[in-house]
Amino acid sequence: MHEDSEVAVLRLGHRPGRDDRMTTHVGLTARALGADRVLFPDNAGQSLETVADITDRFGGPFAAELTDSPLGDIRDWEGRVVHLTMYGERVQDVEADIRAAHESAGDALLLVVGSEKVSFDVYEEADWNVGVTNQPHSEVAGLAVFLDRLFEGRELEQEWVDADRRVTPMETGKRVESVDDEE
Repeated sequence: MHEDSEVAVLRLGHRPGRDDRMTTHVGLTARALGADRVLFPDNAGQSLETVADITDRFGGPFAAELTDSPLGDIRDWEGRVVHLTMYGERVQDVEADIRAAHESAGDALLLVVGSEKVSFDVYEEADWNVGVTNQPHSEVAGLAVFLDRLFEGRELEQEWVDADRRVTPMETGKRVESVDDEE
């Protein structure tokens, strides 16, 4: 949410052809729900292009990047690492500690979401292994719930800058308007 300390999301692993849509949705969810940037594996260039295009059209700030060393990014992160996994501690048991580290201590957060089987190294490197639910579920759903709990709903009021388009909330129907039309 663009406070002093960053929230970045790292998509760990990407299987081209199988994970294209899910990897893109990790990035879109990170953007829409308050993260500052997303790091995709270097073989997820199409996801990066889609997220960058959405940011150009609907506003930012938000950055999408490719990385050739996701495990190195975790090891070298200057802040705290939260690994979202169904095998982790219950989010409701650790969210206050994570929020305090981020807001009070000013620690940047790296949220790690996997795709294929996650190496045990990730579990060891993480400051927290967090399960939104200990049942099988989508990593996109886990990321969305975690970001909402981290920001306590404030991300839903975020202001978007440099947008070309804006969605107009309505009871029924769909309306996307050019920002120029509003001025």
